[in-house]
Amino acid sequence: MMVTFVSQCEKNALKKTRRVLDAFANRIGDNTWQTLITEEGLLTVRKMLRQTASRSTAVSCHWVRSRSRSQFLWVVGNKKKFNAEGYVPVNSTEKDLLNSEFENDWKYLPLIKAITGMAALLHDWGKASLLFQEKLNPEIKTNHKGDPLRHEWISCLLFQQWVSSQTHECLDEVWLNALIDKGIDETCFNTKVLQKEKALAELPTAAALIAWLIVSHHRLPLPKEKALCDKQREVDNSSLADLLARITSAWGYENRFDDYNVLLPKCFEFPLGLLSNSSIWLAELQLRAKDLLHQLPLFEQSINDGSWRGILHHARLCLMLGDHYYSSQPNDHQWKTSTDLYANTDPVTKVRKQKLDEHLVNVAKVAVNTVKLLPFFETEPLKAIELSELAPKANTPKAFRWQDKAVRKINEWREHTKDKSQGYFVVNMASTGCGKTIANAKIMQALSEEGESLRFILALGLRTLTLQTGEEYKERLKLQESDLAVLIGSKAISELHQSGKKVEKDDIEPEQADAGSESLESLQDENNVLDWQGVLPEEELTTVLTKEKDRKLLYAPVLVCTIDHIMAATETKRGGRYILPCLRLMSSDLVIDEIDDFTGDDLIAIGRLVHLAGMLGRKVMISSATIPPDLALGLYNAYRQGWAVFAASRDRVNGINCVYVDEFSTDTQLVGSDEPDLVTYKAFQQRFVAKRSDKLKQQTARRKADIIPCIKQNEQPLEEQYFEIVKQAVLDKHQHHNTLEPESQTRVSFGVVRVANIQPCVELTQYLLSCDWPADTEVRCMAYHSQQVMLLRHAQEKHLDEVLKRKEKMGELPSAFAHPVIHEHLTFCQAKNLIFILVATPVEEVGRDHDFDWTVIEPSSFRSIIQMAGRVRRHRDGEVLEPNIGLLQYNIKGFLGGEERVFNYPGYETDRSTQLITHDLYDLVDETSLQNTVNAIVRIQKQAVLKPHSNLADLEHFATAKTLGTDQIGKPQQANISRQDRYNRKRRASSPQSFWHDHLHGHIHGYWWLTALPQHFKRFRKSEPTVQIYLVKKDRSIEFCLREEQGALHPIERTLNIEHLPLSLKQQQKLWLQRDYSELVRLYSPSPDQEFATSVRYGEISFIYREGNQKYSYNDQLGLVKVK
Repeated sequence: MMVTFVSQCEKNALKKTRRVLDAFANRIGDNTWQTLITEEGLLTVRKMLRQTASRSTAVSCHWVRSRSRSQFLWVVGNKKKFNAEGYVPVNSTEKDLLNSEFENDWKYLPLIKAITGMAALLHDWGKASLLFQEKLNPEIKTNHKGDPLRHEWISCLLFQQWVSSQTHECLDEVWLNALIDKGIDETCFNTKVLQKEKALAELPTAAALIAWLIVSHHRLPLPKEKALCDKQREVDNSSLADLLARITSAWGYENRFDDYNVLLPKCFEFPLGLLSNSSIWLAELQLRAKDLLHQLPLFEQSINDGSWRGILHHARLCLMLGDHYYSSQPNDHQWKTSTDLYANTDPVTKVRKQKLDEHLVNVAKVAVNTVKLLPFFETEPLKAIELSELAPKANTPKAFRWQDKAVRKINEWREHTKDKSQGYFVVNMASTGCGKTIANAKIMQALSEEGESLRFILALGLRTLTLQTGEEYKERLKLQESDLAVLIGSKAISELHQSGKKVEKDDIEPEQADAGSESLESLQDENNVLDWQGVLPEEELTTVLTKEKDRKLLYAPVLVCTIDHIMAATETKRGGRYILPCLRLMSSDLVIDEIDDFTGDDLIAIGRLVHLAGMLGRKVMISSATIPPDLALGLYNAYRQGWAVFAASRDRVNGINCVYVDEFSTDTQLVGSDEPDLVTYKAFQQRFVAKRSDKLKQQTARRKADIIPCIKQNEQPLEEQYFEIVKQAVLDKHQHHNTLEPESQTRVSFGVVRVANIQPCVELTQYLLSCDWPADTEVRCMAYHSQQVMLLRHAQEKHLDEVLKRKEKMGELPSAFAHPVIHEHLTFCQAKNLIFILVATPVEEVGRDHDFDWTVIEPSSFRSIIQMAGRVRRHRDGEVLEPNIGLLQYNIKGFLGGEERVFNYPGYETDRSTQLITHDLYDLVDETSLQNTVNAIVRIQKQAVLKPHSNLADLEHFATAKTLGTDQIGKPQQANISRQDRYNRKRRASSPQSFWHDHLHGHIHGYWWLTALPQHFKRFRKSEPTVQIYLVKKDRSIEFCLREEQGALHPIERTLNIEHLPLSLKQQQKLWLQRDYSELVRLYSPSPDQEFATSVRYGEISFIYREGNQKYSYNDQLGLVKVK
């Protein structure tokens, strides 16, 4: 192919571009090249141009198709230098801008710089104490476990006392003018007055926020004692001052060890002074004070319009990033100072490193420079462009044409409204199998600034689903390796997914304890696997992000990740692990897929993330076929409040473009961001859901359900009776839903029995493997749950994906019949019926593209029924005549009896307010409706009057509304209540009162976000602590081992009471898939001497260990399970 390159580069970019293009093409003009080249060669040229690209780069490429026609292919660098056809402008107009191109949209940027600079100069002031200086001195041995008072608390006390000594009117102007005129006078410090409980109280507003930045630059305030934490549950703050007055040293800033009283006085001794002899530091303080004094009118404006919340977020992020960066640098040998105070030590040599004034001044410089980079963090990172696979195509299958219709509707809406608001909250409710994942990418492209590029985060709940989605984007969207990054938290899982055979040594980063600076810690978990092959541009980000891995996280245009990685942006209570996700979110829109897989506390945490995305000015999409109305409303409310902060800070329209999408239609409406406007949003939502429900009612019934009676008999143990009922249900479903395999004349079906918990899952599997079946029937069973060794689970999921991705049309045979494992079972089957039974916990409900003939469900919630129903005839059309879903009348806890609440863990029946009056499914669901069809209508549309105590679907609507606080929106804050009121509330079965910690609205409304209490009370992924052990293959044995902190592995089976129990020969003959751990380890090892390392890498298993005389059994087929 013949191509022409045109360069519009400037400055140094021109030299770099010429160097690359001269190596591949003939220069036919000053800035024009032409050559014959292969497609592969052209890709190489583009990659090399990207490698050296900067904001001054602009190179276009045209393919000369014939004498009369050329085709514009792409641009590397600044697309604004060319139009849509690749032509260069011949004239231009100018506009006088007060600020630079990037800063003119950031009216509060000067204020952020001023606050950040002042806080940075004071953040480690408390390190001047005798105690801290002794700790850094290698010649003085200190054995105390922790400082009685942390250095940031001392810094705050010093700042507060100095400000208080300068102003009695509580005015920021007074202390700033005093600092400018007189500097710091050490005689004003009184050690006795300094030892006060509250370091953030009674300060002018700007000083109070600076004090908060100082005290929170390592950790957010959080009481160490549970009693003090619990005391805050039911109180609200009427103002910022009210919240700051609550914070004492007990909120994470003191260590009351045995030597507390002995060491405490040393925290208030400053024999080497308080830096007043450092002329450089004092000059910088006075400079920052002048700057902040000049910005006070802007500060008042931010307090009035609510922008201060976003300003404080940016200031803390830049302060911590500056501290992280400069702490990682060597000391400045040219630094001239008369002080002998130090800030930190070298983590390797333990020698004192940076002088305290050097550290404070340089952290301030880096932090302020980072503030200047905020507009670049928002606009500079790369976008994916030239995505031909996302363009509408004439041959698109009918089932997926709705995607392009949705894009057209959004484009029309943007043109019609002239994009008055850049705020977008999108809900994608398309049904399972309609291509939501690809549709999400098309919609995000349509919502991009120019409507043609992609830059977004796709967050998912499961690691396997994350890897699958990454693969789908690569294959279906043809995203290049430079456009897509996939991030999960496990190197081993990533390698198994890519069928990697090579065993690498883990990267280990040394601990930074006692190095004098917690800021040396890594910005992300070293175990994170970021699969991205793009090239990092040489830009400003390198000045603050020194690690290539950190910059990769920011640059990759499309980031597909497990949601945990992006959740760190709001869930990090201490340290800097929130910095990278926050910076990424500044430049990326957010898509949360399968949002209704999250419930309870997880939803509250996700709501905090959605709020942050809105506050950073990003667009948000939530996606699932079964989104309850209160879930969408609660997250929209979080986004609305976040967007209001952004709109106020950037002079944007405060309205939000609300978009609802499914396979039938696309609805759009601009809704205001004030609380009264929520009525408009609810009406808009209800209209769309009503239309969707009408369409779903008209669809062919591919799934029907009946309730399986669970009647107790007297002669058998109850558990065996329950398992026998399941067995009979399996036989019944197979009889009506099977396929005749013509070669063997065997009737075959693939079904799944959904069980709520791991222990009964394994016990039921053992029963089905051991019990007698009719003479004309054989079964092949498999247990599927999370408590399985990683390598064995990978082999299992790989097999299930191969066998159960059924897309045959009516009359066609399943491709699974040709699979070697299934074919072998068919060959050796002697009976007329062969039933493949997967006994699975809820891990099968989400993210697995499996298609079963039938299912039997032990119910936990209506959501679990709908999710599991989505695995039945997932890709096959046509109406069924007989029910292919069996719902057990009781779950196993309800059948055994003895418990008040049985639809929990998992489920929504969690406390008295959500307790059902019956656990009989006949009374909790409408069986007649389910016998006609199973769809999501009752989940996406709620009744005007709910009956949460007698209807399973209503219970979920009630619980979701309670969790997200949708009924609390607009209500006044709960006043502080008495002990008697609290006691009365606990006595009531269900209380009309609700307190801030109970729901999402309380977490994002008010002032508690300035502490770590929201994350403490409602933590993401909150569960019982797990133990990580490894199934290690040794020379003569295979046994579980525990890895110690130093990395050594020690046998643990005797300690944990783990026993290896093999299956009987009869049970083995009924297995669906026979797995051998030893053989798999051998297969995945490059050589026999690497088998030990392979087993350690891929033999990991996590399980919940409880103290006591618990016993556990293990075998390769059933996993690790507690024995009764």
